[in-house]
Amino acid sequence: MPALNYHHLRHFWTIAREGGLTRAAEALHIAQSALSTQLRALEAELGQPLFERRGKRMELTEAGRIAFDHAETIFRTGGELLDTLRGQRPEQRRPLRIGAVATLSRNFQLELLRPLAARSDVELILRSGTLRELLVQLDGLSLDAVLSNTPVAHDAASDRVVALLAEQKVSLVGRPGYGRLRFPDDLRTTPVLLPGRESSIRQGFDLLMDQAGIRPILAAEVDDMAMLRLLAREGNGVTLVPPIVVQDELRQGVLEERAEVEALREGFYAITQRRRFPNPLLAELLARPAVSAG
Repeated sequence: MPALNYHHLRHFWTIAREGGLTRAAEALHIAQSALSTQLRALEAELGQPLFERRGKRMELTEAGRIAFDHAETIFRTGGELLDTLRGQRPEQRRPLRIGAVATLSRNFQLELLRPLAARSDVELILRSGTLRELLVQLDGLSLDAVLSNTPVAHDAASDRVVALLAEQKVSLVGRPGYGRLRFPDDLRTTPVLLPGRESSIRQGFDLLMDQAGIRPILAAEVDDMAMLRLLAREGNGVTLVPPIVVQDELRQGVLEERAEVEALREGFYAITQRRRFPNPLLAELLARPAVSAG
């Protein structure tokens, strides 16, 4: 049975880490032409192209990303072998790369990812950003999935797949002692703190206000859900959020639900890509029951 050429694999690994043939050849102290020849030999051995050229850049293909992850593990094992012989016993961990939009509830993310985060054989790599930024990373194969509270429109030319993970009710919450709020009438006089205008629940809320003929008193609008949660505890008005966002504050009595906005629901989505070599950890994550709507 043919054995993998680890010499070629290390050179491929260096190309990927250095970002191109020129810098890798300098790091390895070999000719660029020789390095290119060894890369082609490895690709022939694996039966898959590992890089594709985009202008002057070399970017990993899907097979290249898989090979790179395995190479990272293989060459990290050399250092772990030394650690083991010195009395330490490190564990190999499989990476799962998740991007989450800034407007997504941290509590929702924690409940979803907690089972994998607790495993010693899993390395969770979490990135935050705008949906546009994260989708670029997903398309570039540097993320396995993007978590979002905004679905992506279907595009026949795209390999993206959108799965609904959960739906949460949406409420107006505020500091205790003010009693129930009559929705929507009391919003004529009660300041309201809202998510940013790109939020799906903000768009639905604005539509409800237009239909009711009410121009709400806007205390602030905040794109970052963690900051929205902090500000909700400070003012005398109300904040539009799914209760899961402020579940600790509700449990502790720092905030109370003043009114449920029954016409609104917030969806939580996982955006992935159809791949020939999907990350098996991603399948485990998406196979879990949806997070409770509370």
